[in-house]
Amino acid sequence: MNLGDNLRMAAGALRGARLRTGLMLLAMSIGVASVVLLTALGEGARRYVVNEFASLGTHLLIMLPGRNETTGGAPPLLGATPRDLTLDDALAMLRSQAILRVAPLTIGNAPVSHGGLSREVSVLGSTPELFPIRHLDIAQGDPLPAGDPTRGAAVAVLGSTLKQELFGHRHALGEWVRINDRRFRVIGILADSGESLGQDLGDMVIIPVASAQALFNTPGLFRVLIQARSLASIPAAQRAAREIIRARHDGEDDVTIITQDALLSTFDKILRALTFTVGGIAAISLVVAGILIMNVMLVSVSQRTAEIGLMKAVGAANRQILRLFLVESLLLAGAGAGTGLLLAAAGTAALRAAFPDFPLAAPTWAPLAAVTVALLAGLVFGLAPARRAARMDPVRALTGR
Repeated sequence: MNLGDNLRMAAGALRGARLRTGLMLLAMSIGVASVVLLTALGEGARRYVVNEFASLGTHLLIMLPGRNETTGGAPPLLGATPRDLTLDDALAMLRSQAILRVAPLTIGNAPVSHGGLSREVSVLGSTPELFPIRHLDIAQGDPLPAGDPTRGAAVAVLGSTLKQELFGHRHALGEWVRINDRRFRVIGILADSGESLGQDLGDMVIIPVASAQALFNTPGLFRVLIQARSLASIPAAQRAAREIIRARHDGEDDVTIITQDALLSTFDKILRALTFTVGGIAAISLVVAGILIMNVMLVSVSQRTAEIGLMKAVGAANRQILRLFLVESLLLAGAGAGTGLLLAAAGTAALRAAFPDFPLAAPTWAPLAAVTVALLAGLVFGLAPARRAARMDPVRALTGR
C-alpha cells in the first residue's frame, strides 16, 4: 500500500466512527487553540508594555531621590533620603554635554475649579522641557513659557478631559482656574493622548515647577527626567548626572538613576518568560489529547481485529499495518491542529474587536510549536496501538480474538 491508500483507509476508518473522531478532534483543537491564544495574550502584554515605555520618551533617564541600596527595596519604596533632590540639582545636569534636556517633576493631587465646577486631578509641576521629553502635544495655545524655572508664573496647561469637564465646549484659553487656593491662567490645552502607564494624560494639569513647589509646600522634587543627546550618550549622561549630584551632595551618592532601556529590557524578559510559561502550560493539554488518541486507538484496534486479520491473511506486512494506524493517528492530530488554528484565529479576532487598544498578536513560533507538538503527540501516543495491531496473529485476529 502506498501513502495514498493509507490516507484513504485511515479517513474511511475515522468516518466510520464519527462521534469518537469528533471528540478526539475537539480535544486536540482545544489544545492547539489554547497554546496560540495564551501566547498571543502574553505577547500582547509584552508589546503593550513596550509601547507604554516608548511613549515616556526617547534616550530617557529617570533620577529618583534616595539610594536603592538603602533598604534593598524597589526605588519607590526607598529608605531615608539624606538630602532632597532640588530644582538647582536638576538644572545643574545641563552642564554635561551628554545631556540634552532636563525636566524636574513635582507631583501632587489637588482640586481644580472654575466657576461652580471642581475636579480633583493630578498636578504636575515642571518646565517647558517636559513637553518634548514626554512627547506631549499641544492642541490649543502654548506649553509652559520659557524663562527662569525658579520663578513660577501663575499659568497652567490643562489636559483635554479636565478642560472638557470645567469648560465644556466653551473657550478656555485666557480663563482663570483655581488650584487649591491659588489662581492660574490657562495658556494651553493638551492634545488627547490617552493613558501612559496608568496615568490619564487628559485628566491632569501642568504648571511651572516653582509654582507647584509653593502650592504643595515642598522644596524637594519627585523625579528628574533626563534626556541624553543620543542612544550612545546614555551611559555618559548617567555617569555625568551621578557625578554632578555627588559633587553637590557633599560626596554622597544618594540618588537612584534608572535608564528607560534597562526598565524596558527587564519587563521584556519577564513578559517573554511569562509567554513561554503560559504556552508550555497550554501545551500540556496537547499531551492530554495525545493520551486520549492512544486510548481511543487502542479501543479501535480491539474492535477491528477481524479487519486486521483479513489484511494480514491477504499478505499485508507488519510494517504496513503499523503505518496504517500511525497515519490514522497523525491524520487525527493534523485535523485537530488545523481546526485549533481556525479556532485561535476566530478567538484572536474576537478579542481584538473587544479590546482594540490591546496589541494582541500571537508570536510566529506559537502556531508552529502548537502544530508540531500536536503531531508529535499523535505520533508518540499512536505508536502503542499501531504496534499492537501490527503484532496481532492473523489466525487469532480472524477469529476475533
